[in-house]
Amino acid sequence: MQEVDILLTTYNTETEYLKQQIESILNQTYQNFRLLISDDASTQKEIKAMLEEYENKDKRITLYQQEKNLGYNKNFEFLLKQANAKYIMFSDHDDVWYPQKIEKSLQTIKEEDVDLVYCNAHQINEKGEMIQTNYFQYKNVPLVQGKDKLAISRCVGIGCSQIITDNIKEKMIPFKDEVIAHDWLAAFLANEGKGIAYIEEPLFGYRLHTNNVFGGRNLAQNLNRWKKENGTSYLSYLKYRKEKVIDKAYLEGAKMCLAYVTKEENKAFLEKLIQYYKGLEKSKYINIHIFSYFKFLAGKNLARKMMKEWMIFHLPILGYLIYLI
Repeated sequence: MQEVDILLTTYNTETEYLKQQIESILNQTYQNFRLLISDDASTQKEIKAMLEEYENKDKRITLYQQEKNLGYNKNFEFLLKQANAKYIMFSDHDDVWYPQKIEKSLQTIKEEDVDLVYCNAHQINEKGEMIQTNYFQYKNVPLVQGKDKLAISRCVGIGCSQIITDNIKEKMIPFKDEVIAHDWLAAFLANEGKGIAYIEEPLFGYRLHTNNVFGGRNLAQNLNRWKKENGTSYLSYLKYRKEKVIDKAYLEGAKMCLAYVTKEENKAFLEKLIQYYKGLEKSKYINIHIFSYFKFLAGKNLARKMMKEWMIFHLPILGYLIYLI
């Protein structure tokens, strides 16, 4: 029986990106895996044909073709239900895994005896050219070793960088209505379990291209997108702050964790965290509860991100001046 199940969802992706990703997985130094692919009712016939060809020529691949579009979360949930290996890895459809990604991830999760391990990445562009050599540093990814409140208040490690145990998988499914991000949920549950570890070495190329909605981009890039669509008024900025920052990136994640929490101390932390976020949304010019930020969101490798967040959360009027630039 395979030791690792790799979950890959597809929907009308660029066939060349998909081919590169599948080939990079099949050519791993560690070979005792199964690649589960679920195509979410793609309308492009060439995608289905290519996936069927791969399934026919490699027995490690199992392909599921959905009759109707499930959506991103439900498609991942479907694959989680099919997985039966001891360890599970998530794969994006357009990245490139380096040859030892499975081997080193598996080695680390066994040696550290934790429920989740996430690794660093290079960021690449549409042509596969490297544009960032250290994703941890570029995106100020929180570095969690063992157990940490950051795995409750933040998303720890993007899904395509993670390997989890089957114990975490069983706790994740079936998805509850509050699920907004499978990777955040996996890290939260691992933090309630045996804990988390990370690998500083970049083990894959994380692709950034025009179809990325939000992930991988920095604050300035996201703000520029918003301004083009919504204008530069203060009301527009406050709407961005509420909907795209506080709600989408923080509050909804906290509510998701609260729906799955099992430990009383974590439940109490989440309830206070949610009240903190709701208080931020009510403040229009300044929020005086500045020390609450450090209580909930401060941590290793986050210095630059913390400066930006603190300004957006507690000095929105100052954040607006930067928004205009």
